[in-house]
Amino acid sequence: MTLKKNVLALVVLGVLALGSSFIFLSSFDATPERISPDASAAGTVDASETLYGLAIAGYDIETKTVARNEFLSGILQRYQIDLQRIAVLADKSKPIFDVRKIAAGHDYTVFKDRSGRAAYFVYQPNAIDYVVYDLRDSITVYKEQKPVDTRIETVAGTIQSSLYETLEANGASPDLAVQLAEIYGWAVNFYRINKGDWFKLVYERKYVDGLPVGPGRIESAVFGHNGKEYEAYYFEPDDGQPGAYYDENGKSLRRTFLKAPLKYSRISSRYTMRRFHPVQRRWKAHLGTDFAAPHGTPIVATAAGVVTESSYGSGNGNYVKVQHDNVYTTQYLHMSKRAVKKGQRVSQGQVIGYVGSTGLATGPHVCYRFWKHGKQVDALAQVFPPSEPISEKYRIAFTKTLNIHQQVLASVGADKQSNLELFGALAFNIDSLFEVVENDDSRYLDGFSAQML
Repeated sequence: MTLKKNVLALVVLGVLALGSSFIFLSSFDATPERISPDASAAGTVDASETLYGLAIAGYDIETKTVARNEFLSGILQRYQIDLQRIAVLADKSKPIFDVRKIAAGHDYTVFKDRSGRAAYFVYQPNAIDYVVYDLRDSITVYKEQKPVDTRIETVAGTIQSSLYETLEANGASPDLAVQLAEIYGWAVNFYRINKGDWFKLVYERKYVDGLPVGPGRIESAVFGHNGKEYEAYYFEPDDGQPGAYYDENGKSLRRTFLKAPLKYSRISSRYTMRRFHPVQRRWKAHLGTDFAAPHGTPIVATAAGVVTESSYGSGNGNYVKVQHDNVYTTQYLHMSKRAVKKGQRVSQGQVIGYVGSTGLATGPHVCYRFWKHGKQVDALAQVFPPSEPISEKYRIAFTKTLNIHQQVLASVGADKQSNLELFGALAFNIDSLFEVVENDDSRYLDGFSAQML
């Protein structure tokens, strides 16, 4: 989303806050309404009606869910498709979608002709994508996506138990917790969140057929932790440079090192000079931080560097060691599988392996070890300077975006009187919006005016 669209979406969000604590804004690109799979059951079908981009006139439509231990061959044979033709279909499908990945619990739709034979088979691997198999003459296979309606929404909450539960209790996707951990991963210790910590978010939410399918990007946020407020604002220049998150002063939230090698987990054992080892059954120093996570969870490099070791040890299990510069080195132990080789250069956030319990481990976790000047230290106790602040050539544009973000965040969870004041402030400054939006984008404002009427 460009800066201009970001600014417009946030202004409209603030104005619409007048009547609701959760605010919705349809995406700027209008998309046609989809036809319900049950449309054919309603009676006469208009010849122009479509489903998955296919004309439904002349077909009986059946939508079902793949049952447990059910395979494509069994499904299609019920609709008069023989095994030889199914084999051809599977072969043609390989470069587009592997039919062996058709899984229980996912929906499929069959277009039946008057004889009951399948003319089209459509499989949905997820809420957005679908694969079409044209079975009429020579088999053709292609993949498409349903229209996605992206809306801007807000959520606020005070943590009583966990961040996941608080987001879900306030009507937002708990998946936002992972994004927050990534945004604030250099500033907030998400493994020691306290009761009473709080947050306010402005974020994208994706809808398909009127139903939410997951969150998009967080546009702005403020997180209260240990009595301190941490602000984050997404800014993407219009010249093609990648977007990033900055604080209220334009300082990047990114640091040299991530605080953890997993996106979201929990600390099961901290760095200490005296810990009772669960396998060896004796007291000894634990010069690392254990992050518990499900088996197979991706482990990422906390900073860019070169892999100096990728091996197996009786105590460490599968492990990877990365040299970052002449000061810092990190190591990741007990992997189920290593994903990099010795001598390979890795970037920050790159997957280098997967959580396991190899070596001396009682359960799936990664032991994260950190060296500074050749001495092992507590990774979570290290303080790193921020990356480069926002470029001066973007400062004016960033400030304009920041001002609108801050006004909208201030209104999240506010009472009606505060929303009225925000409405007045934004309406008074509507002329300044034209300084940000070029003339050829004025159609967005026309659409906004129409919605308000």
